[in-house]
Amino acid sequence: MMISTRGRYALRVMLDLASQEKEEYVSLADVAKRQEISLKYLESIMAALFKAGLVESRRGKKGGYRLAEDPGRCTVLKVLEAAEGSLASVACGGEECPRREKCLTLPFWRELDGVIDGYLQSVTLADILCGRASRTE
Repeated sequence: MMISTRGRYALRVMLDLASQEKEEYVSLADVAKRQEISLKYLESIMAALFKAGLVESRRGKKGGYRLAEDPGRCTVLKVLEAAEGSLASVACGGEECPRREKCLTLPFWRELDGVIDGYLQSVTLADILCGRASRTE
């Protein structure tokens, strides 16, 4: 599995929002400038994060975006799934696979996906902001 630029940027943007004042809405132009991301590209990422319910938006002079939930409850898995869609390590592991009944490697791929999902589910935005995302600590 390879996380795309879209997924990496989505995580950076969510961390940027998490580091701002909790009740404040943040201008997307300010986020784009701080994170050095094209505003146009960032708009498409924010649309996906909004659709997933991870951010709230408000229009107007004091409008912008903010997190929809506490950074301690927002997991990296939620962010990456919103930006990337499926995080499956292989495309053939689904129920539609014609070889699933006789495939010897399918249990391996499913186990790998479970390990990855488990780790991504265990790390929150707050963990990353506080430097607690490493399992070696």
